[in-house]
Order: sequence, then structure tokens, then C-alpha cells
Amino acid sequence: MSQAKLIPAAIFWSGGKDSALALWRIMQQGDYQVQCLIITISESLGRVSMHGVRKELMESQAAAIGIPIKWMPVATALDNSAYERSLLEVFDWLKTEGINHVIYGDIFLEDLRQYRDGLLNQAYIKGIYPLWKEPTDQLAQEVINSDIQTILVCVDSSKLPESCAGLLFDKGLLADLPETVDPCGENGEFHTFVFDAPYFSKPIAIVKGELVAQTYADSKHAFWFLDLTLAK
Repeated sequence: MSQAKLIPAAIFWSGGKDSALALWRIMQQGDYQVQCLIITISESLGRVSMHGVRKELMESQAAAIGIPIKWMPVATALDNSAYERSLLEVFDWLKTEGINHVIYGDIFLEDLRQYRDGLLNQAYIKGIYPLWKEPTDQLAQEVINSDIQTILVCVDSSKLPESCAGLLFDKGLLADLPETVDPCGENGEFHTFVFDAPYFSKPIAIVKGELVAQTYADSKHAFWFLDLTLAK
């Protein structure tokens, strides 16, 4: 009996634990073949949007995974119409590559999923959400138990102290998180960078740099970013 053909897919890849777990789930299920990592990157800064991670670190992740990157450049300033144009251009490119399924690591933000699905529908592409509506405390434990190793690279100063930036995402961290902070940081309390996973060919050697505070126009508080670099 011939083996069923895998469905071509792409994944929106933030470099953090949720997208890493979503990819691991997809790999284990065996229904899809992920052909590219879609990564949004600031045109002017050369860093991943929201996470603030350098481009070369994302390239190291892709090399360790063995899946190529499809970059999605976005403006540094918030411009929703420009973002949507860039996104729809990526969707058009996916379709020329025969890819009609896109994977996301979203968990429970209904308005975000509705927004994504609306744009996906415009492009006649189907969204896949492997983690959707699962308890975040269980997902956080699954990240750790699956040996997905990750570090906090951005924290919301209104939810966590700056000293949390640079901590490993492990059982000790989960035990110390305030009750008001989601275990997966799904409300934007923190963002992470994955430096090893079961499907990495080798760990990514990282060096912790300086902490930088950034305040956005639509926010009254700062976000602390840890500047990671590759070890020489």
C-alpha cells in the first residue's frame, strides 16, 4: 500500500515556544509537510517583530530545523494596511508554491484568530491551529517536557520585572509566575526564543547582551528586550 501524500504547508514562525510546539505537534501528526517558515521582520531594524530577535538568530534556527525561511518585511511603525499588503503578498507567493495551508501557534485569542481567518479566506488559504483552546498551563508543561529549550527575550514591565528577561522557560519559572500572568504569555506578558528542540540538528549557542527598554505609542509602559547574539 502506498503512503498517503503529505499536505504542503507553511508555518508562521516567531522563533518562540508556541510556534516551536505547534511545529513539533505537526511533525508528530504526520499529515503536513512544512515547506517554509514565514517570519515577519522589521525592515529598518532587521529584527523579528515583537520579539526583537536578530535576523541571524532566526537564520540559525531555520538551519537547525532544516526548513527554509520566507521573510515577510513589515514597517517598524504600526501600519495595519501595510502589514496586510505584505501578508497577502506572502499568501500569493505560497499559492504559487502549491501551499494552501498555514500553521499558527495561537492558543485562545479569539479576535486575533478571526482577524487571521478573515485574511486567509481572502487568499483561499486554510489556517491550521494545533494548540487552539488547550489549557495554557498544560501547554507550558508540554513545552518543557518535550525538551523545547527556550529563554525569555521580552517582558512587559507592567506584568513582570525586567530581571525575568534572560531566564530559562522552565518549571522553576512557571512556579514563580504571578497568577495574573498566563503560563504561555498568551496575553503578551513575555516572548521567548527557542535555542534547542527535538527537531534541531544542534543547539544554538547564544550570548546574552544588554537589556533595552522600548515604549510603544499605543502603550503607557515599557517592554524590556534582551539582545541575544550568536556565540563566536
